[in-house]
Amino acid sequence: MGAGLYLHVPFCRRKCPYCNFYSVPAQPELLTAYTAAVCRNLRHYGNAAQPERVDTVYFGGGTPSLLLPAQIAQILETAAEQFALSADAEITLEANPATVTPEQLRELRHAGINRLSLGVQSLSDAQLKRLGRLHTSQEAVETVYAAAEAGFRNLSCDLMLALPEQTADELEQTISRLVQLPITHVSAYLLKVEQGTPFAVQHVAECCPDDDTAADLYLQAVEQLGAAGFLQYEISNFAKAGFESRHNCKYWHCEPYLGIGPSAHSCWNGKRFFVPSAVSDFLEQPVQPVETEDETPCTPEEKLLLGMRLTEGVPASWLAEKQAAAERYCKLGFLKKVGERIAFTPKGFLVSNTILAELI
Repeated sequence: MGAGLYLHVPFCRRKCPYCNFYSVPAQPELLTAYTAAVCRNLRHYGNAAQPERVDTVYFGGGTPSLLLPAQIAQILETAAEQFALSADAEITLEANPATVTPEQLRELRHAGINRLSLGVQSLSDAQLKRLGRLHTSQEAVETVYAAAEAGFRNLSCDLMLALPEQTADELEQTISRLVQLPITHVSAYLLKVEQGTPFAVQHVAECCPDDDTAADLYLQAVEQLGAAGFLQYEISNFAKAGFESRHNCKYWHCEPYLGIGPSAHSCWNGKRFFVPSAVSDFLEQPVQPVETEDETPCTPEEKLLLGMRLTEGVPASWLAEKQAAAERYCKLGFLKKVGERIAFTPKGFLVSNTILAELI
């Protein structure tokens, strides 16, 4: 087991109206400076003489696919020089269907990316237009096939649920098309209208499904994806057997990961820290500025909170002091016991925060 590297690429062609992640408009000179800053920080945190083993790398964003394949290759080469990068490392790149061509996909595969996470979000053109996406449903489908043709065997697609005026039939049609594609993983998230976003200003939440309908859409997605062989392994993540996101599982198992880039978070060398959301500071300073969040992470309470995000759950002994409450929720169908472990059911995931507040 090794550590993970997370690289936050804070650049977008255009910011989506629902997004509250940190990003700025992409410019060629910024991408060049960013690549140099990432490599500089990898050399700072790494130790070529006694390298830390790393078995996952994740380029998140933003839109990481705006980086040139040569820049990605440079970052991965530097990572391999400073860390013991496993031969079978899972190396993921997030990409939007509108930002990659078949040639770029081939170049990305050659650069070392072996897992692609595509921001499809929906296969309804009406919904894609509402979401401000730059691609059509056909372009998304064509990108998935192009990625498979380029040699990607580990392909994930993002899917958004409870979209404005979304119906069960519309979601059923999107998932039916999605699972027919050569993909191995789906991340399905309920739309949350965040404060400060254009969606909030436009009061989009008023035309979104209500909580009960959103819950029904979520449970429909769990069932439909499961029937197609994409088994739920985390609240919002579904995979064919053996294709669970190894990198994201590090977060939920409280394993070490190093984050580099503006707004990136880390659990590294026994501390949790994050990089402030400022591209200029990241680019200009010799080492990225960080602010410590937690001097003693991965407490039993935190391990319980994170572990319960997974369908494998946690050892039942962790809830021994709350056994009566746990059994009550089992009878209500929100929790289930599997051998010596206890976990949420799909219905339980919808109210997990409320239940966990009682169980901790």
